Amino acid sequence: MTFIKPFSGFGLGLRTAYQDALLSGEVDLDFVEIISENYMVDGGRSLRILEQVRSHYPVIMHGVSMSIGSAEGLDADYLRQLKRLEQRVQPLWVSDHLCWTRTSAHNSHDLLPLPLTHEALAVVCDNIERAQDALGRPMLFENPSSYVTFPEDELSEWDFLAAMAQRTGCFLLLDVNNIYVSAQNHGFSAQDYLAGLPLERVRQIHLAGHTPRGERGDFIIDTHDREVVEPVWKLYAQACAMIDHPVATMIERDDKIPPLPELLAELDLARSIACDAIQPSGQRVSV
Repeated sequence: MTFIKPFSGFGLGLRTAYQDALLSGEVDLDFVEIISENYMVDGGRSLRILEQVRSHYPVIMHGVSMSIGSAEGLDADYLRQLKRLEQRVQPLWVSDHLCWTRTSAHNSHDLLPLPLTHEALAVVCDNIERAQDALGRPMLFENPSSYVTFPEDELSEWDFLAAMAQRTGCFLLLDVNNIYVSAQNHGFSAQDYLAGLPLERVRQIHLAGHTPRGERGDFIIDTHDREVVEPVWKLYAQACAMIDHPVATMIERDDKIPPLPELLAELDLARSIACDAIQPSGQRVSV
């Protein structure tokens, strides 16, 4: 199985609100990310647009329905469709989430949490190995935002991710906003989370906004519907200082999408923070 080389760049998700601008190829992006399930179709306008966009920008496939934590295993039809799209798009990489989404009869369309147990870890690793074998390439998996814990938990989330990567050879998509959200909701240290990860396995970072505590109850909610907040920028700076290789960074916005220039300005801030985390000598700096 191939090794995923580090890729340095800054990108956005392919969204209808600004896809026409991307078709020109003149937007200052290093890549675009697609939601895989939106393009797992036989044909149509969405695939035609994707073909045009990928002629200008490298593409990353990001899934939301693999259900890597499913005790029933992975859906064979889903894997076949994903493989067909992967062959068509030839993406930089394929990613999904550490979660489960479905039973045999129902897809929740939500990223549901897993108990952090050794039994669940074994299930996840078996499913990852099957997915990677089906695709013929290693995958990236994203740390989720979390709102509940289980009394059966035996591992921290960062220890779970570290063991998962070590056993399967997969790579990590580090969602910095999700670390912040989960740390605030459960009272652990975001810095401990970063320090406990195998950062050499990180190939991509997600940044997003969230709904603050009190607006929808007692939890901070990962909603991707507003700008990145200052504490998340600070955590991103810490991550950039700790990771000693290039990574791809993306701003996620899925609702209340602003004009493209506003997103590009936010992406420029990410570029500036990542650049400032490295001294002229190329050495990472502490933050």
